[in-house]
Amino acid sequence: MPDFTHCKRLLGNAYAGANGKKIGIEYEGEQYMLKFPPSGENKRTELSYTNSCLSEHIACSIFNMLGIPAQKTILGTYDLNGKTKIVCACKDFTADGSRLYDFCSIKNTVIDSEHNGTGTELTDVLETIEKQQFVDPKVLLEHFWNVFVMDAFLGNFDRHNGNWGFLYDQVSQKASIAPVYDCGSCLLPQADEQVMQTVLENEDELNARVFRFPTSALKQNDKKINYFDFLSSTVDTDCIAALKRVYPRINMAEINVFVDGVPYLTKLQREFYKAYLKARYELILQPAYSRIQLMQE
Repeated sequence: MPDFTHCKRLLGNAYAGANGKKIGIEYEGEQYMLKFPPSGENKRTELSYTNSCLSEHIACSIFNMLGIPAQKTILGTYDLNGKTKIVCACKDFTADGSRLYDFCSIKNTVIDSEHNGTGTELTDVLETIEKQQFVDPKVLLEHFWNVFVMDAFLGNFDRHNGNWGFLYDQVSQKASIAPVYDCGSCLLPQADEQVMQTVLENEDELNARVFRFPTSALKQNDKKINYFDFLSSTVDTDCIAALKRVYPRINMAEINVFVDGVPYLTKLQREFYKAYLKARYELILQPAYSRIQLMQE
């Protein structure tokens, strides 16, 4: 597996965000953002990102497997102060000179809206998608709901307005939807080996992490959306259409083969990720999809 320790540092590249340290590097002639796991110095604030590098790679890879363009990621190592860290290299999709505008910034351009860029109330987000002038609203709405369904499957608790958006080509002066990125909050990144073992052995513990939490960062009536409750009862036609697009693409056998091939995972981690994805597929997406089919009969 790649060792990124001696890769050329790109000092002109700096990255924001709370999910661990990040540096720019050049690897095999291309630019990457290298994500590090939290240092552990502040466990109260960093606990939720313990396995974020693994979550980033697995989640982005599954998005790509299902035909939803996401950032290319590579797991590797980096020697830091005598310790070998497992890191995630994320290909820099702005290396061609494009500028990334997150949805928060785009939201602020809708000047006839009473809401600010950071607000994640669903009705407000949908209003912004309709009124923004960067990309075709219909195309953006389809993308938004595709990602929502995938985040429900992957258990993403932090798809806020700052970690999805658009790429702007300054030469052509045209915008496009950016690949899915910043997926380190998927797949229960806070779960240590003890939690993983407990979830595998106790059905109630597993069900709690499917039916109760994690919730979406999106809100309805100022309350974070519960993925199971929302998908099992929604009448939103665009969300239903996304579920009909995404669900049939999911091949759990292929995903299990992929997880088995992810480097650096322990046997326990492999079994945990496969069991967690299987549970969310069977207990959230499958019933929601069956409900839609019954509605259309």
